[in-house]
Amino acid sequence: MPDGLDVSVSELTDALHETVVDFWYPRSVDDEHGGYLTSYDADGEFAGDDTKMIVTQSRMVWFFARLARGGYGDGEFREAAGTGFRFLVDELRDEDNGGYYWEVERDGTPTKPNKHMYGQSFVLYALSEYYRATGDEEARRRAVDLFELFESEAYDTDNGGYVEYFEPDWTPITSGGTYLDNIEPDWSTKKNVDSEIDPTTKLMNTHLHLMEAFTTFVAATGHDGGRRRLNELLTVNTNTVVRKDLGACTDKYAPDWQPLLDDEAYRVVSYGHDIENVWLTMEAAAELDVPLTYYRELYETLWGYSLEYGYDDEEGGFYFFGPFDEPATNRVKAWWVQAEALTSAIRMYELTGRDRYREVFEETWAFLDEHGIDWEVGEWHSGVTDDLEPVGRKGAAYKGAYHNGRALLECIEALERLS
Repeated sequence: MPDGLDVSVSELTDALHETVVDFWYPRSVDDEHGGYLTSYDADGEFAGDDTKMIVTQSRMVWFFARLARGGYGDGEFREAAGTGFRFLVDELRDEDNGGYYWEVERDGTPTKPNKHMYGQSFVLYALSEYYRATGDEEARRRAVDLFELFESEAYDTDNGGYVEYFEPDWTPITSGGTYLDNIEPDWSTKKNVDSEIDPTTKLMNTHLHLMEAFTTFVAATGHDGGRRRLNELLTVNTNTVVRKDLGACTDKYAPDWQPLLDDEAYRVVSYGHDIENVWLTMEAAAELDVPLTYYRELYETLWGYSLEYGYDDEEGGFYFFGPFDEPATNRVKAWWVQAEALTSAIRMYELTGRDRYREVFEETWAFLDEHGIDWEVGEWHSGVTDDLEPVGRKGAAYKGAYHNGRALLECIEALERLS
């Protein structure tokens, strides 16, 4: 292992297979209708919800394609990715209006046909990764078509960024209805899944994942328009959403990017998103050939805030969220926050050489190893309480193999680079 690191490549590789891959493959692959079944209780048993939602379906396509591109398996993961790819383009895709439905029944019958750019971003991510893994020209064509649809229907030509919420025919929704508040839920409180907010709101989280998708889209296709938008989204996520006097990001904005801070509920910091933002902007900058040294001070600032208010110095790991300049109030340690912390910490150690990031990487992994991972059933607990009790399900809407599977893949590669 690299000098000074107490976590090895073989340790993470074993965890990847035993706690993520072996849990989701083959149990999630729906051989009857296509796509994936993602509803599993704490014991790993099917929990009864067989609807298929755009975010989780796309993330599972991405995961299996990423395994295939990384040389894992003997072709089974490429086949599993293909099952999800066909369901995306044959069942979730809106043939009449373009784009992809939010949710369908198991057999593909639409149940929630509205369009939200958060969900659309993950389809682009999946199509692009599937093309990288397979060279399937249909996937490339579908990805380019979707990006061009973003440009014609969702790009905000007045203010930059993207309008987010639409009727099935891409008419913007400007009032009424339940608007998706897409902070990943912790599945113990079930909070932050849906809330009544102005549907013209722009979200950091949506634009963060659009950047993530465009990074992979540009890497896969070299698309010039995608590169221009990726450059813009890099600016959004390293400047616009950062509250400079706070040293952290906020999530909700008016259409002209004025931060919405009058509502106390919006004056919170999501530590997982801030440290995820660090390494995803590293990826975007690298794709654009922009030196990471431009952003080092920003990265140190975002990490410094989350360490001060959101990190557990005794047990390791990050809490969910908290108010400005105060300790975390939601003290569940959600699985996805720890996953993003692992990747971001090792990437910061690569960038800076500072031992503090190495220590956080090791401590967070130790916390997961001891408390966050279900080594018997497989998968990671949705969350762990302040009393170190596991809570939540193994699989649900938003909870598939994406955050933790990706973290392990990224950290394995980072450790290999460091060695």
